[in-house]
This record gives sequence, C-alpha cells and structure tokens, in this order.
Amino acid sequence: MAKKVFNRIKAVLAEEGKTNKELADQLNVAEPTVSRWCTNTQQPSIEMLYAIAKVLKRDVRDFLIGLK
Repeated sequence: MAKKVFNRIKAVLAEEGKTNKELADQLNVAEPTVSRWCTNTQQPSIEMLYAIAKVLKRDVRDFLIGLK
C-alpha cells in the first residue's frame, strides 16, 4: 500500500534551497523531527505548520496536499 502524502514540506524546502537542518535550527526542533515531516512519517501540529510557513515566508496552504 502506498504511503499517503499529506504535506509538501520537503518540496517547499527544495524550492527555497533550504535543508532540513536549517529548518530545524530555525524552529528549535530536532533535525530528525523535520525529516519525519518531510517523509510524511509524522505530521506537524497546526501551530507548527504555521511556524514553518512563517520561517519559509510562504502561505500555510502551500504546504498542504488537497484531499480527493
């Protein structure tokens, strides 16, 4: 069964030329946490998603995959 993709954090980081480590440092979280978000193994809280959007200067909606 294919893994469901719920967020685009990895794609947005690539678009912005940022690394997981840079995002982790700016959010004061562990790098493995960001890695789990990027692989959709774990999802960030809504509050953290807004913090991610603020750090990367993007609209929070840029990080969400539309459900069909």
